Amino acid sequence: MSEPTQTVQQNVLHTMTAELLQKLHSVPILDSLQDNELDCLIGAQQVHLDADTIVARQGEVAHHFWILLEGRIRVYQVVADGREITHHIITEGKTFGEVPLLSNIPGPANLKTETAYHLLRLDEDGFWSLMTSCPQVRKAILDNMALRFQKMQNIAFQQEKMASLGTLAAGLMHELNNPGAAARRSASQLRENLLRLHELSARFTKRELSLEQKQCMFDLQHHVLSIKAPLRMNSLEQSDAEEALAEWMESANIENAWKLAPTLVAIGVDSNELECAHTNFPGDLFSDALNWLEAMASSQQLVSTIEESIGRVSDLVKAVKSYAYQGKGQRQSLDVNDSIHATLVILGHKLREKEIVLEKDFAADLPHLTSDCSGLNQIWTNLLDNSIDAVPQHGTIAIHTWTEKTSSDPANAGTDLCISIRDNGTGIPPAAQPHIFDPFFTTKEVGVGSGLGLGIVHRIVEQFGGHINYTSQPGNTEFVVRLPSARLPESKLSAR
Repeated sequence: MSEPTQTVQQNVLHTMTAELLQKLHSVPILDSLQDNELDCLIGAQQVHLDADTIVARQGEVAHHFWILLEGRIRVYQVVADGREITHHIITEGKTFGEVPLLSNIPGPANLKTETAYHLLRLDEDGFWSLMTSCPQVRKAILDNMALRFQKMQNIAFQQEKMASLGTLAAGLMHELNNPGAAARRSASQLRENLLRLHELSARFTKRELSLEQKQCMFDLQHHVLSIKAPLRMNSLEQSDAEEALAEWMESANIENAWKLAPTLVAIGVDSNELECAHTNFPGDLFSDALNWLEAMASSQQLVSTIEESIGRVSDLVKAVKSYAYQGKGQRQSLDVNDSIHATLVILGHKLREKEIVLEKDFAADLPHLTSDCSGLNQIWTNLLDNSIDAVPQHGTIAIHTWTEKTSSDPANAGTDLCISIRDNGTGIPPAAQPHIFDPFFTTKEVGVGSGLGLGIVHRIVEQFGGHINYTSQPGNTEFVVRLPSARLPESKLSAR
């Protein structure tokens, strides 16, 4: 905890005045003590603070235990976008600071005074002396600490769930936007093509077409409808083919020759394919015939685009349902490869933003995971999200799944599902490595990381009866998760 920045008065408590005793008796953890028993607080510091003074800062190590005698203190956190989220207000008679001291974790929130304040402060030595010399106070502090720590964890876990939901929602919106926009553009262009086809068909009905003309149009139409997807050509080949066809059509006085060429080239049409139309359709009728052919080919391609876009949306919905509902309810058989794939779909926009190279090596014969636990996708979300943040632009993330036998003894042998997620990012600083699974520990800036991601990963892996290991150095960080394909009985599980 930080030192107050606007201390008005600070003095060591040597004697108990009647006024101070009255205030101390209003503190719930002290109200059962006699006046002489309150002498255990001798040596504490009386602190008077101005309004808007920071008493403790988010993420800093705690050094004091506090008793609020007068005033109110706001407890709040600063989140990634700079907003302050107030959790609760500490009122007169309340104590605080015991959770970070007893659990040896950084303070999870900021504490700021609202008006002028009067507090009693004990440093670490004074706090432990109080815990030793006053059994009633010790019991009250520990009970209060257990209740407060539980509430703090519940709030923090809910925040982590909301952060994951935000990641999921952001990913889903990014993923849905592209196929949705493509389908909308294609539908609009298809409407224009249908109107153009109607106009061109109306022109043809006013003309008496010969049998040769009808056969030529039929053959060209058959060619268009037989092409299921645009031909794949390299850029130079495509450019040359489009230029050659456009110049040939221009020489034949075709309207919009350069606009028609790309679509016709995409379905494999060149000047030789169009020779029958050139021969059988004189003047403006030849231009109408090619515009009609291009409108039909373009419409065919637009329908394919709409189908692909809707299929993409369906795949996203399936992935989200798999992500959201996997592992809930009764005992289930879960496909780990599918679980990772669904998470990659959700995080796809982040991978593309950094143009990350994704290397996947999924075991084809990976057994299903049989469990009644939930949260499997949360493991991959946190590990992959951390890797994406760590790697540079054009970085590499490699995912590998395989199986390992847990024992050479056939009678006791089981199968572990092994999942490796490796990246070439900055790595975890050596000083931080022993603490990465600790609750609230984070190497990210204040308000950016909650410090719960890897802690939650560790907890979920343990719930599945597995374990997680890692190695890290600059340019090579790897997390390996091992999960038993079927959760063992508790007796065997503890033996592992």
